[in-house]
Amino acid sequence: MRNMERIHKYTLNGKNIVLDINSGAVHVVEDIVYDILDYYGTYAVEKIVEFLKDKYAEFDIREAYKEISVLEEQGLLFSEEVPIQYIKYNEDNIVKALCLHVAHDCNLRCNYCFASQGDFKGNRSLMSLGVGKKALDFLVKNSGNRRNLEVDFFGGEPLMNFDVVKELVIYGKDLEKVHNKHFRFTITTNGVLLDEDKMEFINKYMDNVVLSLDGRKEINDNMRKTVSGKGSYDIILPKFQKMVAKRGDKDYYIRGTFTSYNLDFSKDAIDFYQKGFKKISIEPVVTSPDEDYAIREEHLDTVLKEYEQFSREYLKIKKQDDEFLFFHFMIDLNQGPCIIKRAVGCGAGSEYMAVTPEGDLYPCHQFVGNEKFKIGDVYEGILNTKIREEFKEANVYNKEKCRNCWARFYCSGGCHANAYNYHGDFMKPYDIGCEMEKKRIECAISILANLQE
Repeated sequence: MRNMERIHKYTLNGKNIVLDINSGAVHVVEDIVYDILDYYGTYAVEKIVEFLKDKYAEFDIREAYKEISVLEEQGLLFSEEVPIQYIKYNEDNIVKALCLHVAHDCNLRCNYCFASQGDFKGNRSLMSLGVGKKALDFLVKNSGNRRNLEVDFFGGEPLMNFDVVKELVIYGKDLEKVHNKHFRFTITTNGVLLDEDKMEFINKYMDNVVLSLDGRKEINDNMRKTVSGKGSYDIILPKFQKMVAKRGDKDYYIRGTFTSYNLDFSKDAIDFYQKGFKKISIEPVVTSPDEDYAIREEHLDTVLKEYEQFSREYLKIKKQDDEFLFFHFMIDLNQGPCIIKRAVGCGAGSEYMAVTPEGDLYPCHQFVGNEKFKIGDVYEGILNTKIREEFKEANVYNKEKCRNCWARFYCSGGCHANAYNYHGDFMKPYDIGCEMEKKRIECAISILANLQE
């Protein structure tokens, strides 16, 4: 129908949802409005009455038609796209976040690891304090007037270089006073080396903690093994439970990965919740389709149904425990970012960069090791401005597959690294990932519609 490319409508969790793509307006509508929208804008009201007269009374059809017309006049339905010839994104080349690879080494050997079991297809190495300080100096120098800065301690396994992590946090605190900045520190860990001292420091200084564990014991131990080849679950779980108990109300989330071996990943999420974790993320693995654990097109229907099934279970728990959060079911429909930010996404290669132990700069952690994407280093700054400009142009207006997708302003074109790893071109979104993201968005909005009743 003529207007249907401007809206997206679906029914989930007992709600008829209508999204106005360009304005971002979301409507929960009755069946009669939902049905009229199939014809609205293409047929006159008299014709629509004829189409639907066996299902609804004529008066009700005409009244619902008027309601739709009012929403259209207000720019909340079938709104036109604001013409944007060129997105002026990060013209001043402000850097606001760094991912510090403090350890290109790991004490686990996860089968699906994109970092090649921690070494990123290079030599196993640890970041020196000197390189780390230069990285923080680079961030401050390139952050312009921005006060709030993000730093993620990453690996490999960053706890293998925890003395440097501690020194860098203290150095960052000194920089804050001198330059009127505020660092928001995050650490991502597999937990093997967690002890009382590390927990105490992390809980004091880290604004967020990402805890890596895949879910149920058999699922985790199938993919996340120790160097000796044994499962890691029994080592890690009690440490994570203790960590979260000590953390109080500070942010954290436990992050799992689902593969072809646990397409029923909702069971892993529920298992996390039952083990005491309330802030949860379970990400789909992205790898070569030749791997036995890869998520392929033949798995997609099962995965999408699993998201819907989990959304129903999530709602039941959420109504009893508001602290339960699943990362992919969280959505803000009231105060989202401006249209430019919604179009460009994460800012990899422009606002956000990864730093290797040697001080080299890459667009994000998943591009590390691919020399083609080396942007510069923390000593001399950005040297490959061509790559930076290419990433700045990676937005939904320039990605052909995104141009007419209803979800483009929610996903912002998806993950550049997943697109590159799958297609060899970060301007071509990862198709399977797109379908999963669209379903997650549908689930998230339907959940919000039910919770706001």
